[in-house]
Amino acid sequence: MSNKVTNKLKEIAESVLSTTDFFLVDIEIKGGDIPEVWVSVDGEDRGVNMDECAEISNEMSFLLEAHDIFSDKYRINVSSPGLDRPLVDKRQYPKNKGRKARVAFTDEGEDREVQGILQDVFEDEIVIEMEEESKSIAFDKLVETTIIPSFK
Repeated sequence: MSNKVTNKLKEIAESVLSTTDFFLVDIEIKGGDIPEVWVSVDGEDRGVNMDECAEISNEMSFLLEAHDIFSDKYRINVSSPGLDRPLVDKRQYPKNKGRKARVAFTDEGEDREVQGILQDVFEDEIVIEMEEESKSIAFDKLVETTIIPSFK
């Protein structure tokens, strides 16, 4: 699909989400005979539940049809990003404080990776607590942050 379609989908998703306490994390369009639109949403203070995903999906479907985005059939899937997806928005970090994370970043032109507890989140940086030390990493140096699930 073209960037024009993706941008229109983002615009529609953000308009639907503007009336909720959720934000858009990502939109993917997977091809095939019937296009599949994958919409990933999250909340700053909490996750999104299945009923809320269904509501968002219904509202988006209505607007997609009103704007005639797809000329034929399509599928729409609205969900939370899931534990295995990297954090891509600053707003995802605060609710993950205290959780174990793997953080890839650049430091003086070198690629680095640390693993530890996401100890704190500030406007411009995060703090990862490792066994021996804490490491402050600026958001603009982050390459990828993935939460490591703990099933206790």
